[in-house]
Amino acid sequence: MTRYLTTIESALPQAEAFAYMADFANARLWDPSVSEARRVGEAPVGLGAAFDLVARFGGRDVPLRYEIVEYEAPRRVVLEARRPGFVSRDTVTVGPAGGGSVVNYDATLAFGGVGRLFDPIMQRIFNRVGARATLGMQTALNP
Repeated sequence: MTRYLTTIESALPQAEAFAYMADFANARLWDPSVSEARRVGEAPVGLGAAFDLVARFGGRDVPLRYEIVEYEAPRRVVLEARRPGFVSRDTVTVGPAGGGSVVNYDATLAFGGVGRLFDPIMQRIFNRVGARATLGMQTALNP
């Protein structure tokens, strides 16, 4: 399993930062590896909401459908995408901090079968992708 953890201090209040991060259609605005992101359907952001993304990873575009599998506004949201061979799980927790908030982002990528043999290589790629996304989140969460 590969994992990337980051913490971002935000000038936004907790509820606002949470709402922004829970709406995964915003990923295209803060994650440079995401070329497309949109909410599926008209349902409000919450448990069961889905988002279609196209992410560039390891030199190729990978379509992903993320679904909110846990939702505790304005504190915690967990999004999960399943594809043959791997599961991507992103957990975002947001807490108050001074006049703003602090956002913790925990992304994991779990490969099945022989794909696990590539974990060390994928971890290096995941670290690079995560570092660029962290910079984007810092900008987006501090307007």
